[in-house]
Amino acid sequence: MELTRRKLLAIGSSTFALASLSSLPAFASLTDDAIATLTGGADLGEGAITLTAPEIAENGNTVPIEFDAPGAAEVTLFADGNPVPSVATFKFGPLSGSRSASTRIRLAGTQNVVAIAKMEDGSFQMAKANVKVTIGGCGG
Repeated sequence: MELTRRKLLAIGSSTFALASLSSLPAFASLTDDAIATLTGGADLGEGAITLTAPEIAENGNTVPIEFDAPGAAEVTLFADGNPVPSVATFKFGPLSGSRSASTRIRLAGTQNVVAIAKMEDGSFQMAKANVKVTIGGCGG
């Protein structure tokens, strides 16, 4: 086999691509770590918070997300497929009329959107929605 410049570039590019893929972090574990840090390892309940997200988002640049969390002091949104999973944190004071919000977030691809609510009694509630993204919003 004759080693030409073209073959050398192809081998080098392939090696670089494989090396960079093997060192990618597992984004879902980043989300799990961030949630564990936020909750201090406390148990997560379900059912006290409602998360509304589209099943299919044609464009990952602007995905509408809404939540309603009666009795929450703080709600944090996570996107487990994004390079930085923490998306937003909403804090509510004792005089807040409603404990809900809506926003648009950017999603890199098909993934889960997770809402963690810290309730006024110190417990934590979770809601999760899977969003299928046809065109990624983070460069893909």
